[in-house]
Amino acid sequence: MKKSEIKFTVSLDDKNLPKSIEWDASDKEGEGMESTRSISLNVWDNLNQSTLRIDLWTDDMSVAEMKRFYIDILGGMAQTILNSTGDEYYSEEIKELCDRLVKHVNEENKKPR
Repeated sequence: MKKSEIKFTVSLDDKNLPKSIEWDASDKEGEGMESTRSISLNVWDNLNQSTLRIDLWTDDMSVAEMKRFYIDILGGMAQTILNSTGDEYYSEEIKELCDRLVKHVNEENKKPR
């Protein structure tokens, strides 16, 4: 049986907030740790029938990047639910939500600051 490993290293500031986040995976293309500004990890807890979540981001991740990140996550979920269950309705509903969120973010970005 093949095994794969994913590793995250988070450096914290004096307030225990993420200062830097690095990751590595045994199956990724490049070698060594890579830097990122945010991670979102979800784990299904079968015993309690609930989802455990870890969401971390560094202070240099902009609000615009954070919104884009979560729209991308939702879009990926739409494709995953389609691939894993074949439920086109569920997948399309998520995609439509993503479309509305993109429109909202685009309109928000047009406003003067």
